[in-house]
Amino acid sequence: MMESLRREPSGAIIGWVMVLVILFLIALASLMPLRFTPLLEYLPWMSAFAIALILVLASVKVVREYERVVLFRVGRLVGVKGPGLILKIPMADRLMKVDLRIKSIDVPIQRIITRDNVTVDVDAVVYYRVLDAIKAIVNVEDYMLATNLLSQTTLRDVLGQSDLDELLSRREELSKRLTSILDVLTDPWGIKVANVTIKSVSLPEAMLRALAKQAEAERERRARIIIAQAEEQASKIMAEAAKAYGDPSAAIRLREFQTLTEIAREKNMIVIAPSAFSEIAAALGVAKQVASPPAKPKEEGEAKR
Repeated sequence: MMESLRREPSGAIIGWVMVLVILFLIALASLMPLRFTPLLEYLPWMSAFAIALILVLASVKVVREYERVVLFRVGRLVGVKGPGLILKIPMADRLMKVDLRIKSIDVPIQRIITRDNVTVDVDAVVYYRVLDAIKAIVNVEDYMLATNLLSQTTLRDVLGQSDLDELLSRREELSKRLTSILDVLTDPWGIKVANVTIKSVSLPEAMLRALAKQAEAERERRARIIIAQAEEQASKIMAEAAKAYGDPSAAIRLREFQTLTEIAREKNMIVIAPSAFSEIAAALGVAKQVASPPAKPKEEGEAKR
């Protein structure tokens, strides 16, 4: 993660730089030949010019448009400076830069136990920005680390109060809830939480298999309901067709014919079903036997002759 809060060089560093410059000039003057001895008269002026140049360079700072500088003078808060060119007093002022752009925190994977005692691994991203640079520097030591740790604990607390079904189906609502809670908690630090996004929810293998079985059973239940509804509608339509034919009992026969037609689509099946034509043929045969007289034996006729 890029460090957006940068501390400017302190006065001690600038003082050591000036001491080194003076020692360098003295050593340079001591190594000069005797013919350059008159130049030693200008050594104090050269030292003063070098020190002044160092102080001027150390006093001028440039702040970018998306940055702000919190100024401390002799340990006391002065205010916020920037953007643009600012001046500071060397060895007395201390500057701390704060980046105002939106930053992202990739929350490490958190293992959470939901309200219905299911263990899941949740991965999330938090987007935030600094609204008040003074609060971000004065009220908290490291606002980036604090926001990261607070995001982890809030994610575990909020998602731990939700069921697994709610976590899987109402992810957007949970993200909004996390955003509002984090925004309130980080307000004293001068932080504005823009959005919290739940990237992924990982389930154990056993739970995935259980969910697959549940989904399969639900699909089978819906299929059976649809078939039953289709049968109900077909029976009503067949009853209306039988009324149109004038015989209510014909509805069953019409449904039987339709069923046989559907079964006949499978060419590798042989269906044996009772037919009304066989019954009619059997009835005609019985009636014919009753109507015809019995034949007399030939032996009795010959005896009478």
